[in-house]
Amino acid sequence: MLTTNLTDELNDKRQKYVVKGVSNGCTAIAKEAKGATIIDVEGNEWIDFAAAIGTLNVGHSHPKVVSAVQAQVEKFLHPGFNVIMYDSYMKLAEKLVEITPGTHEKQVILLNSGAEAVENAVKIARKYTGKQAVVAFTNGYHGRTNLTMGMTSKVKPYKLGFGPFAPEIYKAPFPYTYRKPDSLTDEEYVDYIIEQFHDFFISTIAPEMVACVVMEPVQGEGGFIVPPKKFVQAVAKFCQDNDIVFVADEIQTGFSRTGTVFAIEQFDVVPDLMTVSKSMAAGLPLSGVVGRKEIMEVSDVGELGGTYSGSPVACEAALAVIDIVEEENLNSKAEAIGQKIEAKLETYRTQYDFIGDIRRLGAMVAVELVKDGKVPNKEAVGRITKYANENGLLLLSAGIKGNVIRFLTPLVITDQELEKGFAILDKAFAEGV
Repeated sequence: MLTTNLTDELNDKRQKYVVKGVSNGCTAIAKEAKGATIIDVEGNEWIDFAAAIGTLNVGHSHPKVVSAVQAQVEKFLHPGFNVIMYDSYMKLAEKLVEITPGTHEKQVILLNSGAEAVENAVKIARKYTGKQAVVAFTNGYHGRTNLTMGMTSKVKPYKLGFGPFAPEIYKAPFPYTYRKPDSLTDEEYVDYIIEQFHDFFISTIAPEMVACVVMEPVQGEGGFIVPPKKFVQAVAKFCQDNDIVFVADEIQTGFSRTGTVFAIEQFDVVPDLMTVSKSMAAGLPLSGVVGRKEIMEVSDVGELGGTYSGSPVACEAALAVIDIVEEENLNSKAEAIGQKIEAKLETYRTQYDFIGDIRRLGAMVAVELVKDGKVPNKEAVGRITKYANENGLLLLSAGIKGNVIRFLTPLVITDQELEKGFAILDKAFAEGV
């Protein structure tokens, strides 16, 4: 890719003024972006298969979002909802109540980030139940604040050296079918994990102590691990039977990524609380908790909120996103894109011996790379993503052991953009050998 003194100068400033703890997979500097294409300051074109880690389901700078944001900016930026209300907050809350699963009465709080939404879901559950313990799952990811670090499984780079963590957080087993013992069938394996989940509440923590169970319907950072429907339903039933709040963390899976507006819909489960963020506002900082009214309304005045929570500019962007999801039929587009990516990855299976598992739900697609059978092949992932991120394709890795490549293309990606990305991906996979 073409580079000049400008790119070098900006990278020098990045090294001098920005902490190295913030990672960068690509050294290019973005100048403008539309749809699934980014143009850097040198004029190079980058096809985006990362979408700001799943934040841009409607693509970069969607005209409808840009128009909504511009109109709001002309009115006011941020009067502070705690000081004086504005209509976009209430309109978005109403929309979220309408589009989330379940016909029960719901209420909404809007916040800034995914981790903040998870923290508030825990606060709300604790207030409602009067219990303290939080149960998350092995391989899960929920954020980088102190509480959510404790709920996250991956130690490096997220947790090492940052303790002590919040107490009363416990990790339950989560099914990982590709990594099941060879002696068990898929059905036997899920039954075994369900049994282990029930035993967990005997050997590790009693249900009477647990405020909430927090689950990603598809584990994101863990490697796009899709649980069997039977397991998700068993967890939800256990929560219902034991007065535990079941929280679906839809921060990465929401807003059509998996082929339905929310992934939990595909498991025929209605959560008590749901956390939303990332693609909700097309790149603007916004998150929320949506939940049963009887749970949400227990908190008293002033106990929830934040200075910038529910920014009116971000709310207008989110209202535009919800319209785009329906108008452009993004659920169907997600499934179609996912099928194309899966088909491309299947062609690599015949060419390379490091292809392990290919898995997806809608357009949330991953390939797990291995060697010597099922040994995680982090090195091949590193070579592939490095080549891609140096040659015009933004590509992310994932997985507890770093041996998964994940695909999060914008759902508005054109066939032409997809084919350009695939052409670079072909060369990248050749580098992985």
